[in-house]
Order: sequence, then C-alpha cells, then structure tokens
Amino acid sequence: MAGIVVVFDFDKTIIDVDSDNWVVDGLGATEEFERLLPTMPWNTLMDTMMGELHARSKSLGDVAAVLRSAPLDPRVVAAIKACYGLGCDLRILSDANRFFIDTILDHHGLAGYFSEINTNPSAVDAATGRLRIAPYHDFHAGPHGCGLGICPPNMCKGQVLDRIRASAGAAGKRVIYLGDGRGDYCPSLRLGRDDFMMPRRGFPVWELICEDPSLLQAEVHPWADGAEMEETLLRLVGRVLLEERNLPPLDCKLESLPAVAVQDGMPMTLRIKN
Repeated sequence: MAGIVVVFDFDKTIIDVDSDNWVVDGLGATEEFERLLPTMPWNTLMDTMMGELHARSKSLGDVAAVLRSAPLDPRVVAAIKACYGLGCDLRILSDANRFFIDTILDHHGLAGYFSEINTNPSAVDAATGRLRIAPYHDFHAGPHGCGLGICPPNMCKGQVLDRIRASAGAAGKRVIYLGDGRGDYCPSLRLGRDDFMMPRRGFPVWELICEDPSLLQAEVHPWADGAEMEETLLRLVGRVLLEERNLPPLDCKLESLPAVAVQDGMPMTLRIKN
C-alpha cells in the first residue's frame, strides 16, 4: 500500500452541494430552516429539522431519495477509484452526518473505497422512526478545546486529523487533505511540510488560506471543479509514489499525469512556507 492518506471533506468536495441544505430544500422545509438557523448550532438545527420533516410525514425513505439525487461529478468518482487503485488510504472527515454520507456513497457504489468515515453520528429512533443526528463532539458536556475560533462546537476537524495521523494505519504516511469550508482551515494548519492541502478555490477555506499563506507548512494545490480535482489529486499521488521509489519525475507508468499548471496567476504547486 502507498504511504499516502487522502482525507476528503464531503459536502461541496465529494458531492457538489451541502447535503443538509439539499435535503431541507428538497423536502420543502427551507423556510422553517431559515427561521430556526439564528437560534441554535447547525448540528442541533439539523436534528431539529429531521423532527420537523417527520412531523410533516416525510419518511426516512423520502430523505434517502433526495440524498440519492445529490450531484456527484463523475471525475470525482474517477479520482476516488484511481487513488484507491494506487494503494492510497482514503478517509472522510465531514461535518455532515453518517446517514447522509452512507446513503450517497452506497448509491454511487463508493462505500467500500473508504477505510474510515469521521462525521456526526446518526441513528433511526426505534420508537418514532425519525432520524436523530448527534454531535461528533458532545459540546453539551464541554467544549472540544480548539482555540482557533473557527471550528463549530460539535467538531474540530484539526483534532480529528491529529487522531487520524496518529492512528496505526496512518502513522508516518503523507497526507493529502481536500476541503472547501471554514471548518477545513484548522486541519490545514496542522499539516506538515511533506503534506498537501487541496482547498477548493473561491470557497471559504481558500479565502482563509489566502489571508496569510505563511501560516501553512503544507504545499497548497487549489482546485475548482471535479476535473481539476482529479487532475491535481492524481498528480500529487503520482509524485509521492515516484518519490517513494526514488524514481525520476517522468516515469512511463505515470507519464499521463498532468504537469503543474498556473491558475489565476498562482502556481498550482505552491510551497508557501520554508
């Protein structure tokens, strides 16, 4: 197996939408969602909305049907399968929830490609049949302790990434992290010099990185859509595989991987801290 752990965010990274909003909008509960949004944390709000949808006679099957219609770029699917085929350890780190993620991955035949899914737990209430969504970190019992001031109360992705890196299966491996949101900024700060950060260009994590790129040690490789994600991710994986084997940059087995490109005046490959 390659010495690479690829960590994906889920919403607006693997799928091209926010799964929470997709379900709420798809089942006609947007107005109630927006009314409650200022009054409680997002994770609590989604659990509340599952109760609201249940009260409106929307079944778990209705929720699953909407999730199965969420857009997923075929190039993202291809990238996941290619990385897996090259021996990468693929993991998900998401502030969505387990039912939403599992439903979408199962629908696209991708569940078996990931060794671990780190997200908010969810379960069906046996008494009522409604979906319950719980926080990854029980913030009612106490804060998770991240001092960055950006992480939501139910999950510090930086802390979860630290645990992933320290786990037996990932220890000593290089990490490629892909994400789009503010919550993906904390883990980007915890990546090392031999790791890679792939922020989605034009999204909150990219904007935060651009405010002061010197705060990151990892190389930054932005992407904008599924095609660019696939090209960039496979190029990085190919590069690490070549380095592991002490091969020259051009190897016949990987020569089809795209070269470094320049986007918006910024090199795709950027060492931003010496």
